[in-house]
Amino acid sequence: MSRIDYSVWDHIEVSDDEDETHPNIDTPSLFRWRHQARVERMEDFKQKGEDMNKTLRECRRKLAEAQKKVQELSISKTDDAKAELNKAQAEEKKLKKEEREWEKKVTDHNREEKKMPWNVDTLSKDGFSKSIVNVTKDASEETEEEKEKKHKTFVEKNEKQIKHFGMLRRWDDSQKYLSDNPHLVCEETANYLVIMCIDLEVEEKHALMEQVAHQTIVMQFILELAKSLKVDPRGCFRQFFAKIKTADQQYQDAFNDELESFKERVRGRAKIRIEKAMKEYEEEERQKRMGPGGLDPVEVYESLPAEMQKCFDEKDIQMLQDVISKMDPTEAKAHMKRCIDSGLWVPNSKTDDGDEKEEDATYEEVKQEQEEPKKE
Repeated sequence: MSRIDYSVWDHIEVSDDEDETHPNIDTPSLFRWRHQARVERMEDFKQKGEDMNKTLRECRRKLAEAQKKVQELSISKTDDAKAELNKAQAEEKKLKKEEREWEKKVTDHNREEKKMPWNVDTLSKDGFSKSIVNVTKDASEETEEEKEKKHKTFVEKNEKQIKHFGMLRRWDDSQKYLSDNPHLVCEETANYLVIMCIDLEVEEKHALMEQVAHQTIVMQFILELAKSLKVDPRGCFRQFFAKIKTADQQYQDAFNDELESFKERVRGRAKIRIEKAMKEYEEEERQKRMGPGGLDPVEVYESLPAEMQKCFDEKDIQMLQDVISKMDPTEAKAHMKRCIDSGLWVPNSKTDDGDEKEEDATYEEVKQEQEEPKKE
């Protein structure tokens, strides 16, 4: 007797586990787009101010010339001079108005500049300009293989310390820990923290991810500050903490903006990783459940007429025989052939030499099983 194989309908449990992201992640690329946009906005703002001041200077030059001309024409008593004087006075009045307008624009621009929030680029100015730190030399370009080896070696040696730093919350605790472990102030630490954030988000440990993300931004701000000052980051991290701990609300908002943006990127990366892992898992499971003819039983089942699907749902062979008998023979044979190739239907009928029959034998087998009760 033939039977229906239902083992292929086991529920698929999707796992979130996946191999760790390649260690050689270029962490600055996660922040460069925001940093570049911010730098461009600052440069545009600066250029706008320079253009306004230039226009104001030009306006004042023309006004001075107009006032000189008015004085000269005022002395002359000729009729032509009087006509020119009227024009000169009108031009002077016009230029005075333009001067007041440009002075207002320059004043508003300067006021707006003072209100602009601080960021990692402005950290390198004024208060930190006199810090005594060692200037780093430009390192030669490292190959991807060298970066990967450097990262791997560093993580193997300092993984425990990096994780500890990632879990700190208070500014003072972070500063003290870096003071005790200055070797952690580097790109490798930032790279590892990024991977750690993505791993935590994949594992749905959202609160921990946000905590480590905070420390990732701390490290990134220190590294960006070092690049702005062109110094070794180990020589300027104290300056960062001195600034952040005394910063006003505007600077805190700037820091938080960077943090929120980073967390969104982490969530996006984690989502992509999970989706990729699920697709790979589903494909592996699909390959495992492939029938002897190379067809997926799930896909075959979904392509069957509703009447045949019901037979398999209820595990009712008699119902299947009834449905087959009412179908067009060619269509019935095609459906049964696909059921066999996918493993949905497992035939037992054999030829005299022991080989299993193909679709004709399968169709006839189901049909014969239906006719046997009638003969009795």
